[in-house]
Amino acid sequence: MRHTGGERAENTSPILHPTDTGTLRRAAIIGVVILVAFVYLLIRILLLQTVGYEKYQNKVLNQLTTESSTLAERGKIYDANGVLLATNVTTYRIFISPRSIAAYSEESGVQYDELIARGLSEILDTTYENVMKQTTYTRYLDRTIARQVDQDTAGQVEAFIDENALQNMIFLQAGSTRYYPYNTMACHVLGFTTSDGAGAYGLELQYNQLLAGTNGKYITARDSHGNEMPYEYQSYIEARDGYSIVTTLDVYVQSVLEEQLATAYIESQGQARACGIVVDVKTGGILGMATYPDFDLNQPQALNADSLAALRSSGFAADSEEYLALKQELQLTTWANKAITEAYMPGSTFKIVTASMAYEENLVNPTETFYCPGYYKVNGITIHCHKTTGHGSLTFAQGIQQSCNPVLMMMGLRIGLDRFYNYFRSFGYMEKTGIDLPGEGVSIFYTRDNFKELDLATASFGQNFKITPIQQIMAVATVANGGYLVTPHLLKEVLDSEGNVVKTYETAVHRQVISTATARTLATILEEGVSGNGGAKNAYVAGYRVAAKTGTSEKVDKKDESGREYYVCSCVGFAPADDPQVAVLILVDEPTAGIIYGSYVAAPYLANVMEAILPYLGVEAVYTDKELANMALTVPTYIGWSASLARSYAQELGFEVEIVGEGTYVRAQSPAAGVKVESARARIILYTDSKTEHTMVTVPDLSGKTAVAANETLANRGLNIRIQGTNNYLSGTGAVAIAQDPAPGTQVEAGTVITVTFRNKDETE
Repeated sequence: MRHTGGERAENTSPILHPTDTGTLRRAAIIGVVILVAFVYLLIRILLLQTVGYEKYQNKVLNQLTTESSTLAERGKIYDANGVLLATNVTTYRIFISPRSIAAYSEESGVQYDELIARGLSEILDTTYENVMKQTTYTRYLDRTIARQVDQDTAGQVEAFIDENALQNMIFLQAGSTRYYPYNTMACHVLGFTTSDGAGAYGLELQYNQLLAGTNGKYITARDSHGNEMPYEYQSYIEARDGYSIVTTLDVYVQSVLEEQLATAYIESQGQARACGIVVDVKTGGILGMATYPDFDLNQPQALNADSLAALRSSGFAADSEEYLALKQELQLTTWANKAITEAYMPGSTFKIVTASMAYEENLVNPTETFYCPGYYKVNGITIHCHKTTGHGSLTFAQGIQQSCNPVLMMMGLRIGLDRFYNYFRSFGYMEKTGIDLPGEGVSIFYTRDNFKELDLATASFGQNFKITPIQQIMAVATVANGGYLVTPHLLKEVLDSEGNVVKTYETAVHRQVISTATARTLATILEEGVSGNGGAKNAYVAGYRVAAKTGTSEKVDKKDESGREYYVCSCVGFAPADDPQVAVLILVDEPTAGIIYGSYVAAPYLANVMEAILPYLGVEAVYTDKELANMALTVPTYIGWSASLARSYAQELGFEVEIVGEGTYVRAQSPAAGVKVESARARIILYTDSKTEHTMVTVPDLSGKTAVAANETLANRGLNIRIQGTNNYLSGTGAVAIAQDPAPGTQVEAGTVITVTFRNKDETE
């Protein structure tokens, strides 16, 4: 092909260089990646706005809002008569906002942390260093500085806030703190609450769900400084107050029990606490329950005097591991309710149960006699009676009253292993009583397979096994109420916040264990052991037929370094014997002073409880002719009377009368009106001249004297006697004086009444 014009034709198609091709490829990849990332982000945004909306919205809200609780009012606790035992008082939580403090300090240049630490440490029970440490937690809006601050102190904090414009840095939150008006009363029964208001012990723990209610809450929005601000998500959930409970406790009965229990423990120098129970035998309602030493419910962390003394005498360095461990052990022991948690050997008080088995099974004739040489042999093993010289010949009833071990062993063997074991179970000893208190203990007894004749012999008089005090008194209550085992309880009623009854406790009967006839037989025998010459004479109360049994059990698993043995001394009883209403148990663990027998350590105090509560509970006294003849006289008032009329009237009442002075009318008298004095040789002095000097005499020492001898001694000095603690009055001997008031050597006015306490010192158990 020819070309004209001499020109060469050019190829206009583009020619790609290898380097340009790689660039395009990379650009394409980047484009795809960007596209994929863009699509991914679109999908994530879509998911956040749909599926994950609520989750992430809550996260944002949690960063912008704070949630505060509105506390429910904890229910109150009352005794059976409506006396307030546990309530609430307003207190405050003081807290700071470290985040706000840091923000305001940065903005203003003021060291608010130091100002706040200095001010709060001066007002509250805290240190400057502690508050400063809390201010360093700048991620938080709420750090607690003090809890349960009273209103006066809270007022000082508010004044400090106002004075220094710290409203957005220091806050007060009102709440309630548990308060116990009677401090130590029924402390082991009521229990207490934690710093957060939850039940920790006793009824507070047992019925925590009822008492606590349900807390409410409100949510508040805040800005970056922690200031509250309006927000559409603010909300409020109302709190629901807790229910109140009415207990079966009676404040008067409880106070009497606690007073007598403390006296028994202190006078006998107990070492391992004491406990007592008063129960309505028909319903199982606990009228009183106490452990001594007690503690202050309003300061439960503080050790009582006994525990503090034990801690100080330990020899451990303060704050050492040993010291702190002992302190915690003492605290836990102090809080434990001995009446339900600790098992003990019941000793001779268990003879009531063994005797019940025998009578129920018709294994003994009331007139049948036994012989006690001071011991009894079982399978070749000699087991001694507490009276090593022996009781000689006696009936089964006398064996119970004189607490004869051989007689009860003989009867135990008649009952036999199977029947004894089954009755033991039926009386409730093999299970918890079901009392509505936490921490109830259990008995320690043989299994049926390893329960042998030798075990039966010792068990028949209450040795070599352990039961709890609540189990024992409920078994005795079974005998008292006609044979029915009932559940002990403390809850009587549940009230709503308006005071309306929403629940009432009904008596729960487990089963009938023995017949009413058997129960009545035992009541008669036990009462005769008190009013007659039995081992429970110190449980006697004039006008009331008290049925009682004492017990002294050896703690075989404990001796001191010198080999001295320790004992548990107790007494259980019920009254009146012909129509029992209440049963009482008094137990002192490890008494170390005086006569170490239940008849001496426990029985007199059971009598004092009965004497105080029976008339209070409406049980009318029924006096025998002998009791009426020896009834103490109440001194009337004769002031303002003519001397002749006063003399005539006083002599008609049985007083010996001495008139001092030449006046016509009585100006003064001794003893004073209202004082009680024994009738035999009771003497009253009437003064008719206000200027006449009254005769003063010295009170003699009456210790160790019988009632007759003591009265004679006082009468010879122109003094009167008031007898306590004996059923012999002035008509016999046996009991001797162990205490008197006023004390020997005291100068008193002639005619003054000297109260003398007598006690039988028979070592019968």
